[in-house]
Amino acid sequence: MLFFKQKEQKETVRELKAFVSGQVIPVEKVDDPVFSTKMLGDGVAILPMGEGPAGQTITAPADGEIAMVADTGHAVGMKLANGAELLIHIGRDTIALEGKGFHVLVRQGQQVKAGDLLAEFDRALIEEKGYATDCIMLIANRDAFPDLRFMSGMEAVQNETVIGEFA
Repeated sequence: MLFFKQKEQKETVRELKAFVSGQVIPVEKVDDPVFSTKMLGDGVAILPMGEGPAGQTITAPADGEIAMVADTGHAVGMKLANGAELLIHIGRDTIALEGKGFHVLVRQGQQVKAGDLLAEFDRALIEEKGYATDCIMLIANRDAFPDLRFMSGMEAVQNETVIGEFA
């Protein structure tokens, strides 16, 4: 018999891990004013490196729910377990590819864990078509997380390197 009502515990996200392997740069250094001026949110970008899956797959940086999947496959939105609203954008101006070179592996409403595969992209095709392959991660509701700190200026390993910390 239950005498005391159990308190529902909300999951706490403490870290954001690299969602692709590569060189991490501050979002201010992305060569696109929509991102560099933080119009859509604050975050970092990763310049994908390496051959194989680590340089051409996107994984969940933390636990959460898929909130949005772009029809063209170039962007995925998540609502993290702590309430942070996250956007991962693959490449710059890649919406113009109309889905070519992208394969999304999740659907809106799906629960994911940190490290789960979200999407695959053809880095060579994106570059061949003349687009940058910067993979940008933004927190749209950054103001709700004043103690969030992003890390950059390093080479990150997918699912291992911490690129953001919530205090």
